[in-house]
Amino acid sequence: MATKSGSRARTKKKRIRPVKTRTPEIVIDRQAGYVFKSEKEMLDFFAPQIERIESDHVNWLTDSTEGDLGVDGEAELDLTLEEPQEIWHDPQTFKEFPIFHFIRPLESVEAYQVAVTYVSSEDEPTFLFLHFVTSDLDLVNRYRRGELIYDRAFEEVGFGALEGDALSEGDPLAMGLFISMLKVRSEKDIAEDDFKKYGDELREETIENADEIWKNSDLTGNQIVTFIREFPDHEVRDMHYIAVTQEDPASKVHSLLFSFPTSDLSLVDRYRHGENLQAEEVTQESSH
Repeated sequence: MATKSGSRARTKKKRIRPVKTRTPEIVIDRQAGYVFKSEKEMLDFFAPQIERIESDHVNWLTDSTEGDLGVDGEAELDLTLEEPQEIWHDPQTFKEFPIFHFIRPLESVEAYQVAVTYVSSEDEPTFLFLHFVTSDLDLVNRYRRGELIYDRAFEEVGFGALEGDALSEGDPLAMGLFISMLKVRSEKDIAEDDFKKYGDELREETIENADEIWKNSDLTGNQIVTFIREFPDHEVRDMHYIAVTQEDPASKVHSLLFSFPTSDLSLVDRYRHGENLQAEEVTQESSH
């Protein structure tokens, strides 16, 4: 699986199941030497890690996490491993080997399933330490640690990422705002496959010579500054290019979150809100 960080993994994951050979062996990771003669030997070997993981989990539970959500975690497990929303690589919890946290929001209820696994040298999860379903986002966040090596949301927005912007780095704010834009853009707007082509052509001109600059605060207090430029002579009718940046409160310098082309005039209007700035009042920084 190609990930935004370049780490090894795959989007398709088999159900956690040790590899059983014709000889009386259970193979967790042959390359690492984790081959066992029986299930008891395997469980005895991983017992310290199992105890630590379960102990931490119990300590993190609160009254709000203990309710029965009516979800069969075993039935959901295959999909969580095959199509996770996130995979976190945690090399710090154990010095012996890294563990991996698979996280997926459930469709049937407002909850998440988390699976803590060992992943073999062949990128297959072969041992399950713990899995659970919870509606407690604080508990889920406990397992968002280490390195995020896979994020399904990034795969959905990767076509719009350009070198130097925060979207290409998987920045959560950039991804969230970009996804919000995709939900309201017209189906007749510029094809997603052309985003990068027009970005290379129009992005710098938009940032350096914007027709309009708009500043507003989002719900969490982030200062968002948007650069808009029209290209009336472009081969695409009503071509506009929009660059969305985040302003640093102290320096007033802007870091580029993402940018995109559009011929949808109603979409352009959505970015005309907040305070209308003059271009010369803004310190511009095109790269993130």
